[in-house]
Amino acid sequence: MLELTRTQRDEIVAQAEREYPHECCGLLLGRMEDGRRKSVVEVFPVSNAREEPARHNRSLITPDEYLRGEGRARERRLDVVGNYHSHPDHPAAPSEFDREHAWPTWSYVIVSVRGGKAEDVRSWELAADRSRFDEEEVSQGGEP
Repeated sequence: MLELTRTQRDEIVAQAEREYPHECCGLLLGRMEDGRRKSVVEVFPVSNAREEPARHNRSLITPDEYLRGEGRARERRLDVVGNYHSHPDHPAAPSEFDREHAWPTWSYVIVSVRGGKAEDVRSWELAADRSRFDEEEVSQGGEP
């Protein structure tokens, strides 16, 4: 389960709509609670480093950006518990490319954006054997 506040969800959606028709991306900083529940404390937007025209259907977080996110998490005594990205003009479901590049235990929030307007926000977790994604319940955590 992923706990995400309405404000955090709205931040992700706003970035996805702003960056349309390209994919947006970012990290989810928070804590693993009770061994399964991930509680997001901060949404950490990063720029999509993919070159044109791949930015329409692929996102890339550079090692430097990832390290910057990890540094921010460490400063706040948090962990990177997942990432998010948008799917311009496609469903909020992971692609085969997403599965090949995912890590078990992380949450993967995907925003479907059609014509510049977000339509759906869903979260996924990679199965331990890396064979598939399972949809993850998203609960609205308490607002800070």
